[in-house]
Amino acid sequence: MIALDRIVLREIRLSLREPFRISSGEMRERRILLCELFDADGASSWSECVADDEPNYSPETIDTAWPTIVRVLAPRLLGQRIAGPGDVHAILEKDVRGHRMAKAALEMGCWGVTAVQSGLPLARLIGGTRAQIATGISLGIQRDMHTLVAKAAEAIAAGYQKVKIKIEPGRDVDWVRAVRAAVGHDAHLMADANNAYTLADTAHLARLDELDLLMIEQPLAWDDLVRHAELQRTLRTPICLDESITSRDRAQDMVTLGAGRIINIKPGRVGGFAESIAIHDFCESQGIPVWCGGMFESGIGRAYNIALASLPNFTLPGDLSPSARYWAKDIVSPEWTMDAHGLVRVPLDQPGIGVQVDREHIDRITVRTQELRA
Repeated sequence: MIALDRIVLREIRLSLREPFRISSGEMRERRILLCELFDADGASSWSECVADDEPNYSPETIDTAWPTIVRVLAPRLLGQRIAGPGDVHAILEKDVRGHRMAKAALEMGCWGVTAVQSGLPLARLIGGTRAQIATGISLGIQRDMHTLVAKAAEAIAAGYQKVKIKIEPGRDVDWVRAVRAAVGHDAHLMADANNAYTLADTAHLARLDELDLLMIEQPLAWDDLVRHAELQRTLRTPICLDESITSRDRAQDMVTLGAGRIINIKPGRVGGFAESIAIHDFCESQGIPVWCGGMFESGIGRAYNIALASLPNFTLPGDLSPSARYWAKDIVSPEWTMDAHGLVRVPLDQPGIGVQVDREHIDRITVRTQELRA
């Protein structure tokens, strides 16, 4: 039973170790919306909203999510008695279109609270089966081909089990070919276009087929399944859909249309754990592999991603890089790490999200806060 009586929102700022560029822009600092949820029985947990400060990945931003949580979503939960976290998605979804990242922040927080209440690690609560998760690295668009090749080779040497290469027109096939030549054909490589192409680029994208990639992620428009289906009929390389998949229904549409062969599940993108699990289960029934992507989460958001990626059909390495890949200092202890084989340990030795939150550090980097009560 969940009976929330208080929710505290905080905005923090975390600077990236180095700028990260994709086809739609560059990020140097991450504005992060954190939620701390308190149950009337004394249990509490943290969660994170993954909305960015610009609407270049999703229509949502941190500045749309904050008021939506305050005015629309949190009042649906505060002071109510809810049977379990699996019921929260429907409560937040009713008559509220979109705002999935705002919904996910609260929905996932309710799973975190329940994990504390029940004395279970979050991964076990949702049905996770893995004790370790294979991880990959995402390399932003680099200033030159030499730098990209060097970073990819360094990542393979460090143990990353997959290297994702961000691409855009003019920095794509030849750049990926150079990486493939440097790291060999045993290395798992993929390309991520972040919507940068159209069907007019089909013949050009088909040149990626010769490079034996695991996949090409989201080459076309974020909301376009029909044209992805047309492109997939031409490409031998599997298309992986990210932004296009916002629900189980969209995953079903992908399969029906043949618009892709792999799905990147980001729980913040689809509204939380309940919908993520539904997509996972559907894909498992259809033989569609899935993996967990990242949204530059702090260690709190990463805790939820790692729990989700412990489910059995997450068979491809996720974007679950260690804390030190992005941040000089994360907001959790211990910080997330990986071993020499590119494996991240799923915390199964304590209830809740598996890491301790560094409240003092959060207090130092908080720029605004708001407390909501029942």
